[in-house]
Amino acid sequence: MNTAQINSHDLDIDLPNAKLAFTIINSLLQSNEALSDLLAVMAHALDEDVAKALTNTGEWEKYLESKRELENTHLQIEKFTEQLKRMDNG
Repeated sequence: MNTAQINSHDLDIDLPNAKLAFTIINSLLQSNEALSDLLAVMAHALDEDVAKALTNTGEWEKYLESKRELENTHLQIEKFTEQLKRMDNG
């Protein structure tokens, strides 16, 4: 289910659990971004042949796909944050 399909009336979560979920998700996103930054630094340290070999792997394709999905996740987090603010304001 994507966020376009979520109706605020369909959410079955209380505010404390919603805040906990946000904290967990945000922590995971920050960890992922730190890992991506580290990979970028490490990639600059590789010679051209090693970098080329690395980018021709299935693991690299999975990494790129996860980066694309992460962009969608950021949009979902923004919507989730808006919903949390509404819940917090009553």
